[in-house]
Amino acid sequence: MSLSRAEFHEQHLFSAQTEAQQLFAQKAVRQGDWLSWVASQIYQMRPAEYASMVRRELQRLQEAAEH
Repeated sequence: MSLSRAEFHEQHLFSAQTEAQQLFAQKAVRQGDWLSWVASQIYQMRPAEYASMVRRELQRLQEAAEH
């Protein structure tokens, strides 16, 4: 039985948030190289739905840091 989109999201949200925070923490360390590095990290994530969740969390963290 496969999970619905909502079930998948609910089941993996904490993990995606944690992973996004870890990736975002590397921004200060990697500086100019961070964007290409983080893109390659997300590209390797499976399934694609999970990668999208991490990408959205990273975007949320980025927006919060800018304000």
